[in-house]
Amino acid sequence: MAWSIADVARMSGVTSRTLRHYDEIGLLPPAWIGSNGHRYYEEADLLRLQQILLMRELDLGLREIQAVLDSQVDRVAVLREHHQRLLTERDRLDTLASTVGRTIAELEEDKDGNNMTKINRPENLFEGFEPSPAAEAEVRERWPAAYEQSRQAIETMTDEDSEQWQREVTAQMIRFAEFMVAGTPVDDPAVQAEMDVHYQGICRFWTPNAAAYRGLGQTYVDDPQMRANYDKIAEGLAQYQRDAMFVYADSRLS
Repeated sequence: MAWSIADVARMSGVTSRTLRHYDEIGLLPPAWIGSNGHRYYEEADLLRLQQILLMRELDLGLREIQAVLDSQVDRVAVLREHHQRLLTERDRLDTLASTVGRTIAELEEDKDGNNMTKINRPENLFEGFEPSPAAEAEVRERWPAAYEQSRQAIETMTDEDSEQWQREVTAQMIRFAEFMVAGTPVDDPAVQAEMDVHYQGICRFWTPNAAAYRGLGQTYVDDPQMRANYDKIAEGLAQYQRDAMFVYADSRLS
């Protein structure tokens, strides 16, 4: 049995244009081409497409995917590895969802956020989030004096200080997400007022000028792990906060 390119596009959600591109680069040629010039795919091709999409979900490039598929490796073993990675990611996302859910529940008890003191284990606020060594290294390289100032400030924090800071950061991320979901422009006075709170929070550790604050905002987007941490709260949050930081830097720090 064979399926047309339109059938495969409909079943897989991959556009016909992408399928034609996969054919052109030799990643997924059709089983045969009809007299009408249309591409047709058989079951083996659909299985190959599934593997391509699985590896794309794991952020592999097309060249890497083709190398795997064209090698003599055991495809079942490869699929088992993909399956395990997906299960691991599912578990991590489940943990993250529970983390955010707990925080939302705490915040909804008191709209002013005063109830944050009721959280018994503040370290749970960050379950499911992942640190970004690359971002830390970039800050250390670009702003060494600020990095040293920040490091010293962190070292002087007590456990209670650290817990309170974690609560404030989590609550603020959710407030920014609420602005974004509501469609509030980043230059809205309410967003910029929250941005001022964010800036003052940064100033507890170091005092960025306009360029440094813009650079920090860009890091939220450019660094994959930092962006992922923000976007796990709400898709697009990293970019929304970056844009709000740019507005704040231009209007308040320049």
